[in-house]
Amino acid sequence: MPLDYPETPKKPVEETLHGETVVDDYRWLEADEDPIVKRWAAAQESLTRAHLDGLPQREWLLERLEGLLRYDDVGFPIPVKRGERVFYYAREGREEKYRLLTRADLDSEPVTLLNPNEWDDEATLDYHVPSFDGGLAAYGVARAGDENPSVRVIDVATGVDREQDLRGRRHYGVSWLADGSGFYYSCNPAAGEVPEGEEHYWHRVYLHKLDAPADEDVLVFAHDEVKEYFHFVEVDESGEWLVGHRRNMGERSEVYLGRAGRTELRPVITGLEALYEAHVRDGFLYVLTDEDAERYRLLRAPVEEPTELEEVIGEHPADKLAEVHGIGGRLYALYEHDAHHRLVVFSAGGEELREVETPGLGMLTVGGSWAGDEVRLGFESLVSPPRRYYYDFSADETTLYNEPQIDFASGDYVLEQHWFTSRDGTRVPLFMGRPRELEPDGERAALLTGYGGFNLSRHPRWNVAAAAWLEAGGVYVSANLRGGGEYGRSWHEAGMKENKQNVFDDFLAAAQWLVDENYTRPERLAISGRSNGGLLVGAALTQRPELFGAVFCGVPLLDMLRYHLFGLANIWAAEYGSAAHPEQFEYLVVYSPYHNVEDGAAYPPVLITGGDNDARVAPLHARKMVARLQAADPEGGPFLLQPLRASGHLGGTTLSVQIAQLADPQAFLMHHAGLTRPGAEG
Repeated sequence: MPLDYPETPKKPVEETLHGETVVDDYRWLEADEDPIVKRWAAAQESLTRAHLDGLPQREWLLERLEGLLRYDDVGFPIPVKRGERVFYYAREGREEKYRLLTRADLDSEPVTLLNPNEWDDEATLDYHVPSFDGGLAAYGVARAGDENPSVRVIDVATGVDREQDLRGRRHYGVSWLADGSGFYYSCNPAAGEVPEGEEHYWHRVYLHKLDAPADEDVLVFAHDEVKEYFHFVEVDESGEWLVGHRRNMGERSEVYLGRAGRTELRPVITGLEALYEAHVRDGFLYVLTDEDAERYRLLRAPVEEPTELEEVIGEHPADKLAEVHGIGGRLYALYEHDAHHRLVVFSAGGEELREVETPGLGMLTVGGSWAGDEVRLGFESLVSPPRRYYYDFSADETTLYNEPQIDFASGDYVLEQHWFTSRDGTRVPLFMGRPRELEPDGERAALLTGYGGFNLSRHPRWNVAAAAWLEAGGVYVSANLRGGGEYGRSWHEAGMKENKQNVFDDFLAAAQWLVDENYTRPERLAISGRSNGGLLVGAALTQRPELFGAVFCGVPLLDMLRYHLFGLANIWAAEYGSAAHPEQFEYLVVYSPYHNVEDGAAYPPVLITGGDNDARVAPLHARKMVARLQAADPEGGPFLLQPLRASGHLGGTTLSVQIAQLADPQAFLMHHAGLTRPGAEG
């Protein structure tokens, strides 16, 4: 039955953009702090809560996700070693947050250095950065997912903690001086330092000396004219060199170089014509770049005179060179082969030594240092929980050292890669997790996800929401859409700006392929996406509503004519374009999901979330889209808004909250795609 939605008045705002009249009935919902908007959002939340709490799948999901996420975990992510001291995270199953542990060396007993479980629920340990000798550690404390950490420093031997007075806000990019006397950090300016409303921009780097007041911090790296640039620096492993990067969100960057401890950087690579990632290793500046190499290559030059860069690892004819890690005097090159990983070892000069055998189709992580021999690998896949290994180069042996005890029967499921053809003839891959004994009969509930943006690759990584969907008997699919980074620069650019419709076409073609291949039918096909992926499913919903049975749209961008006016979102104009420019307005208005909802059209059930403390995407997108859908199709849906309280772009701060935030959309999708909990009557 149709739901009794809260009353949502239309208050039309009419404006002319580049000669075209645009009417916005719900601009009043953009005002986050307006009491009327807050009451409206609370009423929508009550309706949503009543619907979700009544779904039988939710109770099962809460229990099942507890089983999949509450386990004893040690050493994740890959531990960091400074001197002989090791730093790593651990969590006992009953704990809500990971603790930071340390050992004096590999043979010593671990000691808990920081325990966020003793902090209030909203406080989180955002990151930690040990000093060169491991005697000190800087760490960032954020609140309620706001991605605005403040830096503190702890004395590792004594456990004495001290706050640091730093410039600006959103302190990231900490890199220590070799003697531990201070560190570099990046930040955004504080209110009053720049024109009102621009505090999210003008990113810069300072040098801070321990316990000195903020006004003594020295500006090291910034730009005086372009507010959207990001700046970071890194002190190399020797403690001698300082490498700086300037980057825009269009994945173009510059490289600068200086002496650690100083505040001067000289340009090495400028022009923002390609992507460059540089590190100093053993007297050489190594640069990973897509300059003249669609799938990337590695260059190097003597760090003292880095004027002529020579090629060390050339572009592969098919695979993207995604990462290069300097470990034990060798180069560990992580390749993306059709969006999954393989690992090849080279000498420091670029001689290929061997390919490392890995467990199979999946995602790898690599860790270690140039001066150390210890190589740590992580492996996971859509149907295999994470495992961690040591790799011994001399013996060419991989040894398992940590396998969390997660109750999931990996052997009952298979991971496959398939290919489909998009509207313009482009072949696009997808990963499918499915029950081993699946016989396609057109009756399976399928969940399709994607991203397709910002040069980010979608690997077949472990996903507890996918695991639960599989256990309930469904098929889980992740498509590798254009706009991502799976095949290098052209693949990304094919889904940017005026080419963004290619991303939506790829996704719609993946959905149609699942139907045509008899894995599912539209009524049982659910789609899910977050952030840029939320824009993706929003566009799919408005362009082909008849193709889907349920939609989850998480922390999305949906009003593409005004997104750039809120928070830091103007930095994404390099990816999407901006309606401020006539030629870019022309393609944005064609696909902007909010502006393409049609009165009288029939839309499938939709759940949209927005984070109260989202530092990246304003929750106004979720509010406006829900209001528009409810008005356009009042007898359909349901169309539900779920504000995420005390949460940011990445979700809640405690494991309990994260489990609930995973269970809600999964229960919604399961219910409306006709997927019952295991053991229930269908």
